Amino acid sequence: MRLPRPTLRLRLTLVWFGFFLVAGLALLGVTYLLFRNQLPWTLTPPAIDGGRNLKRVIVNNDVVLTGEAADQLIQAQVEEVSRSFFQQGAVAFLLVAVVAFASAWVLTGRMLAPLHRVTATARRIAAERGLQQRIHLHGPDDEVKELADTFDGMVERLEHAFDGQRRFVANASHELRTPLTLNRALVELAMHRRTASPDVIRLGEDLLKINTRHERLISGLLLLARSEQELPAAGPVDLADVVSHVAEQTAAEATAAGVRVTVAAGPAPTCGDGLLLEQLVRNLVENGIRHNNKEPTDWVRVESGPNATITVTNSGPVVPAYDVAALFEPFRRGDGDRVTSSHGAGLGLSIVRSVARAHGGAVDARPRDGGGLVVTVRLPDSSPEPGPDSSPCP
Repeated sequence: MRLPRPTLRLRLTLVWFGFFLVAGLALLGVTYLLFRNQLPWTLTPPAIDGGRNLKRVIVNNDVVLTGEAADQLIQAQVEEVSRSFFQQGAVAFLLVAVVAFASAWVLTGRMLAPLHRVTATARRIAAERGLQQRIHLHGPDDEVKELADTFDGMVERLEHAFDGQRRFVANASHELRTPLTLNRALVELAMHRRTASPDVIRLGEDLLKINTRHERLISGLLLLARSEQELPAAGPVDLADVVSHVAEQTAAEATAAGVRVTVAAGPAPTCGDGLLLEQLVRNLVENGIRHNNKEPTDWVRVESGPNATITVTNSGPVVPAYDVAALFEPFRRGDGDRVTSSHGAGLGLSIVRSVARAHGGAVDARPRDGGGLVVTVRLPDSSPEPGPDSSPCP
């Protein structure tokens, strides 16, 4: 089992505390040696005997000790005083060490507080996808403020780049709708002429199919660009209603494809854009209908349940596990088709992922035993708390 790595704050605290321990122990050791070296001269001043002999004399209970007896008593006193000094010094050092560790922890936390602001802002941007947020760190022009300002500049450039990309996709899609509408009108006009030959009618039908696919592609790009943006307003939505409504709308397509759709609509309250969530479920159901085995036993099951969860399961061909993640990329299909086909534009699951992320949710897909996919969408649960003033949405 791998132990968790200590935080930067703890490591900095331990570094400064280690320096304090080394310096404190060195200071205590030097002080003790100097004290021990000077202590005998303090306790045993030389005595003058008639101006000729220097002797160490000590008075203890009116008894004068000289010679070896005085030396032994002095040595015992030196040891006792040294031991007392060492014990009291060690206790004082431990107390100061505790205070130093606490001080280092607090000061390190204050020094790292701006980094926590950077981290918190980055997490909010990742969770809420709001690139308009900034740190706006105030303080001295040190390394931390430079990092925060650099981060703000990077986020600002990313915001401009994403906004430009969304505007380009939206504008290009709108501009392309006009010629496609004109093409459809011209093709239908040519097909419905009295003098139209069978070849012209067949050609017109093929052109209409291609035109329809391009229209779906443009609509998908518009929806994808919209889902990439931050939600302007979110209201309470019960996914059970969305699932039931989508099942009714796709019933005709499922019948034409020979696919049986079953619904288990359990209560699943959440907050979000109802139209986007409806498109999310629609894409999942249509994906299950279109990518099936083309057999009478084909089926799709749509469920909504607790914790704002949607699960769409379908029969179909076997999907390799390593290929599931690629299905969520734009213009990717399970069969590798990248040209005109009845399977759509290849944006369905990409839109599902973008809508889920815009609502603070996530999408998970896995191959089903026997073929097909199991796609699960988890959105933030907004079940109201008990109380008269409770609101399902913030």
